[in-house]
Amino acid sequence: MHLPTPAQTQLDRIIHYFPDLTAYQREQLSRLHSLYVEWNAKINVISRKDIDNLYLHHVLHSLSIAKIVSWKAGTSIMDIGTGGGFPGIPLAILFPDVHFQLVDSIGKKIKVVQAVADALQLHQVSARQIRAEQVKGQFDFIITRAVARLPQLYQWVHKKIKGQSSHELYNGLLCLKGGNLQEELKEIQHNYALYSLSDYFEEDFFINKHIVYLPF
Repeated sequence: MHLPTPAQTQLDRIIHYFPDLTAYQREQLSRLHSLYVEWNAKINVISRKDIDNLYLHHVLHSLSIAKIVSWKAGTSIMDIGTGGGFPGIPLAILFPDVHFQLVDSIGKKIKVVQAVADALQLHQVSARQIRAEQVKGQFDFIITRAVARLPQLYQWVHKKIKGQSSHELYNGLLCLKGGNLQEELKEIQHNYALYSLSDYFEEDFFINKHIVYLPF
């Protein structure tokens, strides 16, 4: 599929950072741009001035989680406050044997998420309009991107993480965060690890972008 030059250039950067992507995964990723352009014209889930940076600011940012953990088949993930499907949709492309539940309280956003998942045949993805704290069941990992401050996130999810882990990185919460996090990190009474995305990606966008990991 032909992509506009900026999108193709950014997609090439993703392939550079994730060279083991299959041809099918590359095709799925290549379709994201046209899908989100189409849906964004109907329901604004990505800033319209940012849609040309979809692959760098949204897709690659989402995939950064895979730089610190590689999920095994059968792992269960919940993406809270998923918005237009980030970080869940790109990660579901990368991990086709992992189960993803993407939740958001805003129904029109979930409509977009489900439509994109269906178009890409991501059968292991479910999208639900529900608040994170109302979700029943437990998950191996919970992921999120800039949804709330860490103490609030902890309150929402600390009972929704499975106790038994099967990964080197113990089950827990993985949060994509930007900016200076010193004050926010002081607010949590919990062990954490901080990963700087500029250690993995050379683009300026990733300066001061982090993953905060809270093991449970």
